Amino acid sequence: MTEIALIGKKIGMTREFYKSGQSIPVTVVKMEKARVIQVIQKDKRGYNAVQLGYGKIKNSKLTKSMKGFYTKRNTEAKKKLKEFRVKNTENYKEGNEFGLEIFKEVKFVDIKSKTIGKGFAGAMKRHNFSGLRATHGVSVSHRSHGSTGQRQDPGKVFKGKKMAGHMGDKLRTMQNIEIVKSDLDNNLLYLKGSIPGSKNTEVLVKKAVKNIKKLTIVQKIEVAEKAKKITEKKKK
Repeated sequence: MTEIALIGKKIGMTREFYKSGQSIPVTVVKMEKARVIQVIQKDKRGYNAVQLGYGKIKNSKLTKSMKGFYTKRNTEAKKKLKEFRVKNTENYKEGNEFGLEIFKEVKFVDIKSKTIGKGFAGAMKRHNFSGLRATHGVSVSHRSHGSTGQRQDPGKVFKGKKMAGHMGDKLRTMQNIEIVKSDLDNNLLYLKGSIPGSKNTEVLVKKAVKNIKKLTIVQKIEVAEKAKKITEKKKK
C-alpha cells in the first residue's frame, strides 16, 4: 500500500523527550487524506497506476474541462492530482481514501518539498565561495566571484558558471527520514530533524525507496540500556 504518497503541510518544529532523557528535534507535518480518483490499467495505458486527489478547491476555480472530469467520476473536486505507478491495482478502487494509516509499518520515509526562497544572492552566499583577499591590492571587490570567463577564445561565459543569482525556492528531496511518531486522531506526522521549506510548505511524504538497515531512536536507546546493564553486572 505504501507505493503511493501523501501530501501534508509543514507546521513547524518541536522536540520529543525519551525516558533516557534524550531530546530529539522533530518536524510536525499535518497530513491530508488522499482519494483515489482514477485507477489506470495496463491494457489501456500500457502501465498500472493510481491517480490520487488531494486538498479542497472551490468549483468556481475549476476549468470547464476539469468540472466535466470530476462529474464523470462522480467525486468532489480536488486541488491537486498526482499519479503513482503501482504493481497491483487490485488494492485500489475509485473513491477509496487513504490517510496516515498507510505509514503504520513504515519506519523511514522520503520527503519532497520546496526550499525557502532567499531571493537574489551573491556568489559567496549562493555557492559558498571564500571571496577575494581583504588586503594586498584588492580594490573594492572583496565579495566578488573573481574571473567570469576567458579571453577572445571562447569569448563567452559557459553555461552553468557559478555566479550570483536567484537562490532557494527549489524542489528538494530528503531521503531516509525517520518517523518518530504519528498522531492518527489529528493527522500529524512527527519526523526526525528538519525538512526543507518554511512553515505551511507543501510536503510530499513517501515510503523510503532505499532499503535501510539503520536503527531507529527507540532501538538505539534499547541497545544502549542493554549495554549499560551488562557493564553494571560485570562491576558487581
